[in-house]
Amino acid sequence: MADLTQRQIKILKCVTEEFIDSAQPVGSETLERKYNLGISSATIRNEMAALTQLGFLKKGHLSSGRSPTSMGLKYYVRNLMTPKSMSVSDEIGVKERVWNYRNEFDKLLKETTKELAQKTRSLAIATTDQGSIYSSGSSNLLEEPEFYNIDVTKTVLSLLDDPDFWFDIINKAGVNTSEPSSQMIHLLVGEDLGMEHLEPCSFVYQTYQAGPHRGILGVVGPARVRYPVIIPVVDYFADLISTITG
Repeated sequence: MADLTQRQIKILKCVTEEFIDSAQPVGSETLERKYNLGISSATIRNEMAALTQLGFLKKGHLSSGRSPTSMGLKYYVRNLMTPKSMSVSDEIGVKERVWNYRNEFDKLLKETTKELAQKTRSLAIATTDQGSIYSSGSSNLLEEPEFYNIDVTKTVLSLLDDPDFWFDIINKAGVNTSEPSSQMIHLLVGEDLGMEHLEPCSFVYQTYQAGPHRGILGVVGPARVRYPVIIPVVDYFADLISTITG
């Protein structure tokens, strides 16, 4: 991956966070007006053009603004974002609501995906190494503009009945579900998902081990999902499944 200058890193961070908030491509004028970058709009445009050539940004179809590519979003997640951990009271509340299911694995995954969907306002998905899939929160997708496109929404919903799809993309990503959930969070964005109508989407997930059971737990949402909030929540839920069944 190309080395970025500090100025390019700052611009990439600003573009990504503005895009996450607005769901719209970001122009140089917006960055100059809203962020204290200390450089002119022309210089910002030049740097955005360079970031586009490097593969971190892409140009909007209907505007001159830019938005982050999957590579740009991953760079942001791995290097630039500041995670916002769940509050202790929220963690305790979730644990109390799933605690009674700790010895009933099927009910535990059902309740956990329900809680995860409610907490993230996303579509929550869990898989097991026996080939089962659990989901909750599909109606949450309709709150995001990316899913106003019926083809995108229809594609995602159709895949809830296709566990092989989720196992295939996880395997292609090189994820070992036997690993403990302390490893780095997993992120598939846009073209990583391997289908044209999934390019506006992301899948943030983590592995878990619940006694003899292994699998993944995560959320599907727009590519511009609120990563600083979503990632700590997914991490916590996956770790919770692992610890209360251990």
